[in-house]
Amino acid sequence: MPVTKCLLLDDEPLALDILESYIKQFSHLQLAARFSNPLEGISFLKTNTVDLLFLDIKMPVLNGITLLKTLIHPPKVIFTTAYRDYAVESYDLNVLDYLLKPVSLERFVIAINKYKPESMETPAAAGPLPNTHPERFIYFKSNKKMVKVFMMDILWIESLKDYVKIITRQQTIVSYERISYLEEKLPENMFVRIHRSFIVATHHIKSFNSTFIQIGDTELPIGRIYKNEVLKHFSSIG
Repeated sequence: MPVTKCLLLDDEPLALDILESYIKQFSHLQLAARFSNPLEGISFLKTNTVDLLFLDIKMPVLNGITLLKTLIHPPKVIFTTAYRDYAVESYDLNVLDYLLKPVSLERFVIAINKYKPESMETPAAAGPLPNTHPERFIYFKSNKKMVKVFMMDILWIESLKDYVKIITRQQTIVSYERISYLEEKLPENMFVRIHRSFIVATHHIKSFNSTFIQIGDTELPIGRIYKNEVLKHFSSIG
């Protein structure tokens, strides 16, 4: 997974601390630098490349909107501000998002989900991405970090009461989440619930019958109350 280098530019130390703490919770995000002086930020950008700039708007000496207009090759930008007044102007500058302070972790996640490296961006003429696009992902909180997991890598999900175990092709993640919540959030054309304790990724199923589903060398049971829906799901695919 490519690392996203982030630059923080805000005249409020507390705002910088909050954003830095959020960045540290994501394995694919890296803090390149943080500055409270906008001129220092501009100087840094002249000799360093970053992917994502979290930029405060109302700062002394030089505000964020003016600063962004001075950059010849700006990185992707997420504005952070305590004021709503700049929203329209900020979107005219084609920024990724506009975060109001104090920024919550949930809102931060929504904002960074909008970022895509240039190599992963799809030309407008190509139309919308299909639901099975390999770059679709979801975040799970595990070991005090938000871990990014691509949906195509998920093999199955197992319920552990108030926790879930996400088994992927690369790793196993345990997260504080209910399986019923995930069942609602995961795309129906990629996942199906087969048991009160299991959701499986249909694209990884090796074989199945009326009592179990096989993924790799593992057999997972089909629950009695889920049997009709599971068989109906597969018959509709066929």
